[in-house]
Amino acid sequence: MLKKLLILCALAACWAAPAAAGIMPGSFSLSPMVGGHVFEGNQSLENSLLGGIGLGYNLTEHAALEAVFTQTNADAEDASTSDSKVRTYRLDALYHFTPENTLVPYLAIGFGGIDTNPDDSDIERHFMANYGVGIKYFLDQWVALRADVRHLLNFPEPDNNLLYSAGLYIQFGTPAAAPAAVMIPTAPEPLDSDGDGVADERDQCPDTTTGTPVDVNGCPLDTDGDGVVDSLDSCPDTPQGTEVDSSGCGLDSDGDGVADLHDSCPETPKGAPVDDSGCPLDSDADGVFDYLDQCPATPKAVSIDALGCPTTLKLQINFGLDSNQIAEQYLSEIAKAAQCINEYPGNLVYIDGHTDNQGPTDYNQTLSERRAAAVVKALIEKFAIPAERLNARGFGESQPVADNAIKAGRLANRRVEVACGAK
Repeated sequence: MLKKLLILCALAACWAAPAAAGIMPGSFSLSPMVGGHVFEGNQSLENSLLGGIGLGYNLTEHAALEAVFTQTNADAEDASTSDSKVRTYRLDALYHFTPENTLVPYLAIGFGGIDTNPDDSDIERHFMANYGVGIKYFLDQWVALRADVRHLLNFPEPDNNLLYSAGLYIQFGTPAAAPAAVMIPTAPEPLDSDGDGVADERDQCPDTTTGTPVDVNGCPLDTDGDGVVDSLDSCPDTPQGTEVDSSGCGLDSDGDGVADLHDSCPETPKGAPVDDSGCPLDSDADGVFDYLDQCPATPKAVSIDALGCPTTLKLQINFGLDSNQIAEQYLSEIAKAAQCINEYPGNLVYIDGHTDNQGPTDYNQTLSERRAAAVVKALIEKFAIPAERLNARGFGESQPVADNAIKAGRLANRRVEVACGAK
């Protein structure tokens, strides 16, 4: 039966001629309907046909109230229960979309009760809330076809039921009259030569460019009071008292991207990376700004020089030709190395050995490593420096500091250097 009614509604919607229709504020409505009641599985009732009727009142074009009653005679699914009569009664609020059109969809929400076996002594009565959607198709000003789907939530039993229905929607009563238009004599518009919305008789800036925002006196707005009108102001929220440029933005004298008002270091060299306060960055926190730091990733607690690089101690430890023996006179230099190492306990320490260019290159490489190892041994045995802090390296003849063509230069190149910080 419901299927036939829906088909009839669809055919009527296709054949109905356009007419003045829609929701009429202040009118009452009557809605006879038929449909189906779908029970949740644990209720052990067959899905069954229902009949119902609704009585409504249109508060406005969009809003309406409606009282609805439905009844269903449901067959039992099995022997665990019996056939039941189910009645619902509810009060719903409806919201109509496009209420002036022929086709009017709507949302609904409401509350009420649901009775099972209302005529018997073992009646079950529960509070019920519902929500759903529907649609009305007006055949003329007073009559529409209607279809509706609702989800019922029963309390305190957590049963969920579904109702679907179709029927007629009949409006009756006297609709609320539209307010009569009141004709108010209009005074002639005052002259506004520059079209800024301020009459010439009050306009203190009568030549304002069209489209420029103005104040009550007809003058261009300067919201932040920086002397640059809003239409030209690229920074319209500049704090009061801030010195600005021609575009209304705070001055940035050193060009570091931080306005002078917020710049704690207003004389930063051009191109130097800065933080939010306009001060040069020192990423490794070694006390040397990044734009000067030639070793920008120096570990913490490492001694550094003016360029931000780890300190290197050049020892006056020279060796005889083809020798890695440390003469007694150089123990004071070893002591300086120990002092540097102990002064900076967080440093990595490298002991670098070197040779002159006499002899084969491979042999000189081995000799430089032996010289570095000799200094490491002296630091451990004579000054108790932990061996794990010391790293011996050899560079052979590859890093001369003097001319190998002369005797004094070759002696200078037969040396060991100590780097107190990581390289």
